[in-house]
Amino acid sequence: MIRFEPDLELGEGWRAGRWLGRVDLGDGPTPILVVNGITYDMSNVAPTTADLVAEDKLSAALGRAIGDFAELGLGPDEHPRLLAPVDLQCIKAAGVTFAVSALERVIEERARGDAGGAAAVRQRLEERIGGGLAAVVPGTPEAAALKAALIGEGLWSQYLEVAIGPDAEIFTKAPLLSAVGWGAPVGIRSDSTWNNPEPEVVLLVRPSGKVVGATLGNDVNLRDFEGRSALLLSKAKDNNASCAIGPMVRLFDDTFTMDHVREAQVTLRIDGPDGYLLEGASNMREISRDPQELVRQAMSEHHFPDGFALFLGTLFAPTKDRDTPGSGFTHKVGDQVTIACPGLGRLVNTVTTSRDAPPWQFGVSALMRNLAARGLLAA
Repeated sequence: MIRFEPDLELGEGWRAGRWLGRVDLGDGPTPILVVNGITYDMSNVAPTTADLVAEDKLSAALGRAIGDFAELGLGPDEHPRLLAPVDLQCIKAAGVTFAVSALERVIEERARGDAGGAAAVRQRLEERIGGGLAAVVPGTPEAAALKAALIGEGLWSQYLEVAIGPDAEIFTKAPLLSAVGWGAPVGIRSDSTWNNPEPEVVLLVRPSGKVVGATLGNDVNLRDFEGRSALLLSKAKDNNASCAIGPMVRLFDDTFTMDHVREAQVTLRIDGPDGYLLEGASNMREISRDPQELVRQAMSEHHFPDGFALFLGTLFAPTKDRDTPGSGFTHKVGDQVTIACPGLGRLVNTVTTSRDAPPWQFGVSALMRNLAARGLLAA
């Protein structure tokens, strides 16, 4: 059974940061803060991480100290167990936030979800657009001019609309409490034949719109489903175990700020059971919209009384052939996916199918019953 080793999974300097997370010590989900390497059970301060963040209790008196975080012996399965660090927050995601990923979405659409047809479409788009898309600021007159030119050449797409138009793509990735954490299996649909991980930075946001910290996420994507029709987005994105977040939220302070997010380098490594190795990186400097602008657009005219987590999108869309030349990349069961970023640690998950992943059964009603039985719900 694997164990969570903070020096490896959070990075050697992890004791300098302040970390928010959730663990199950045997009696149910428990919010924790890790400060100076010491773990504090915060359940008597607030029963959920959503309450801790929404009610601004992160700087309140620390809860009950339960020991050095490195000595808890956390794992993904048996108790004590590390969980995804969010609970009642809405899980939102921004799509098509990098030029490269925008082109890949267009390719999916024009190939109609057929991986075998992607190479020819990719070549044509690169010949016509090249690197020009990366230099365009969304919503500007220059972007409008490029849009008009692409329409004139018959190359316009709904994905380019959200890539360079005034409105970002913001969607709901997964239901409350459904995200899996570090070490847990991550799921792809059993009937998908073209899919990929999406390594991303995830922001944790208060109901007011203030960002309090960041973590890592895998916005698992089914390229065949979304490529057939954008109206299949929910089927491409929201499946059992298809959203991974973790390992912990690093709270913003003097040692880690939004500027660190803006400069972040997110790396991806896939180790396949067949010996296949794929590595890549996503540089947040290349994002087309600033993270704060994506938060503003996510807030829009919505209301999030428990706050939300926001995936910021990815630059990385794997195209390295795995089996048949020209077919690009798709997952195999048993792939180990490692998403890493200095300052935020590593999110490690092994791929299975959504059909075979442990079923998600602990919903909001179950959480409320559990918290009530533990005497953690205030009158």
